[in-house]
Amino acid sequence: MKQTEQQEFYMDAEQFLKNVAVDNVILGYHDKELKVLLQKPFIVNKWTITGGHIRKTESIEEAASRIALERTGLKDLFLEQFRSFGSPNRAKDETFNAKSITEKTGFEIPPDLWIFDYFVTVGFYTLTEFSKVAPTKGAYDDDCQWWPINELPPMLFNHENMIQEALKALSVNIAHHPIGYELLPEKFTLPQIHALYESILGKSLDDRNFSRKLLVNGILIKLKETKKIGAHRSPFLYTFDKEKYDLGLQNGDVLVF
Repeated sequence: MKQTEQQEFYMDAEQFLKNVAVDNVILGYHDKELKVLLQKPFIVNKWTITGGHIRKTESIEEAASRIALERTGLKDLFLEQFRSFGSPNRAKDETFNAKSITEKTGFEIPPDLWIFDYFVTVGFYTLTEFSKVAPTKGAYDDDCQWWPINELPPMLFNHENMIQEALKALSVNIAHHPIGYELLPEKFTLPQIHALYESILGKSLDDRNFSRKLLVNGILIKLKETKKIGAHRSPFLYTFDKEKYDLGLQNGDVLVF
C-alpha cells in the first residue's frame, strides 16, 4: 500500500458513515446456473459480497446503485432491499484484524480503526444479465468474479448467510418482481427460463405446466428464430411481452407456483 493509499484508508471515515454499510448480492444467470458476483479483498484469503460504505452525501439506495455500477459497469440495474444484518460479532474474523492488515500492508494499523467498529449492513439483491457484466475489482481488492451459487469459495464474515437470505427473498418475490426479465437475455428458449426458475425456487417444476402457464398468460412472444444447440436440436427463441409482463406483475398473477 502506497503512502497516499494509506492516508485515504484513514481519511475514509470523514466521507463515509461509520456504522452503516450496504452489501449488494449481485446475481446473474449463465449456463443453467445462478451465479453471484464476489470480490476478494487483498488483505484476506476469503471472498465477500460486493459491498461498501455509504457516503454522507448519498442515500442507501444510491450507495447500492453506485457499488453495482462500479463492479458491473452497468447503470440502472434492478435492486431490491431484502433485509438488514447486525450483531456485535457479525463482522469479526480471525483473518481480518489490525495485526493481519499491518502484516499485509507494512503500515501500522491501530486496533481501534473505524473499519473494526460494529457495522449494521443493509442487504440488497441486484439482478443483471450475465453477458453484459464486465466484473471490475475495487481499489482494495485482488479480484472480482462470478461464482456458481452452489459452489461458493471461503467467505468472510457472515456473507454466505447473507447470500442465502437474498435467495430466500428472491424466491418469495419471484411472482411479484421482474426476475426473469432482468436475468435472462433478450431472447431465450423455454428450457432456459424453466431452468432459471427451478434454480431460484430450488425445486423441480413440471415442464409442460410451466410452459403452458407462460404461454396462456401471453407474457412470452414466440419468435421465428431458433437457437442451434446441436445437429438435431434447434428450439425456438422467445422474448418477453414487457407490457403484459408488467401488467401481470401488478395484478399478482404471473409465475406463481
